[in-house]
Amino acid sequence: IFFFVMPMLMGGFGNWLMPIMMNSMDMSFPRMNNMSFWLLPPSLMLLMFSMMMGSGSGTGWTIYPPLANSMFHSSMSMDMTIFSLHMAGTSSILGSINMISSVMNIRSKLMHMNKISLFSWSIMLTSILLLL
Repeated sequence: IFFFVMPMLMGGFGNWLMPIMMNSMDMSFPRMNNMSFWLLPPSLMLLMFSMMMGSGSGTGWTIYPPLANSMFHSSMSMDMTIFSLHMAGTSSILGSINMISSVMNIRSKLMHMNKISLFSWSIMLTSILLLL
């Protein structure tokens, strides 16, 4: 979910299809878009290194608090996992800010909000939910 579904659906297909559907050349904030992309590989590498360090973070993908406590995982693997998820979350937040501003600002003047495609609506609503 953190490293495939959201980056591929929001980042990949959203960044590729959103300008096409809005009749625009690029997204609203291309540098923010770039930063959103380049936060993902270091975050994924940090998660991979945390699995190889010590006994790994044995909390599952939910990182449930009793197992994520320092009493159960005193090594740096749990800290690296949490920092990795923070980086992935920052990437998602930057991407969602870019998607919302792109839907609101880059569409042509003749295209009202009720004329945009269902995909653009779904990306915008998912981005709003990510920011909440």
